[in-house]
Amino acid sequence: MLRYLNYDIVFQEVPGEVSLAINITNCPNRCKGCHSPELMKDIGEELNESVLLSLLEKYGKAISCICFMGGDASPKDVQHLAAFLKKQTAFKIKVAWYSGRQELPSNFEIVHFDFIKLGPYVQNLGGLNSLTTNQRFYRVENAKMIDDTKMFFKIGHSNFLEKKY
Repeated sequence: MLRYLNYDIVFQEVPGEVSLAINITNCPNRCKGCHSPELMKDIGEELNESVLLSLLEKYGKAISCICFMGGDASPKDVQHLAAFLKKQTAFKIKVAWYSGRQELPSNFEIVHFDFIKLGPYVQNLGGLNSLTTNQRFYRVENAKMIDDTKMFFKIGHSNFLEKKY
């Protein structure tokens, strides 16, 4: 069962989107320097279809994306909720997943997502906006993951060489 601690409307997690970021708890990754160490605890309210519908009714006109922040302890549940969101006809919403995993679990279906971030936070490498980051931000198109990490770099970082994964 997925639990979430809180949520907020954010503008930087998914470039070009107004996202409702839902902070999922019980993170197993334990990244040193984590910006939200409270999410390592198994706390909060259950995150299910009913909660998502309620959030869509409340924020649906103000957002263009729902971004699951975490859920690494239960990726199949994240996948299930993403599929549920994609089936909603009243709300055409993009779906993102920020995972701290290095790679997707086997048999994970990416077709329910528009964006996926992979990679644990490594303090000395920095986050997605760092040229030295190990994290990758992917756009999902036609069931393929396209590395779009460069979207997080400020203009002037033209010497960045894209990593191939």
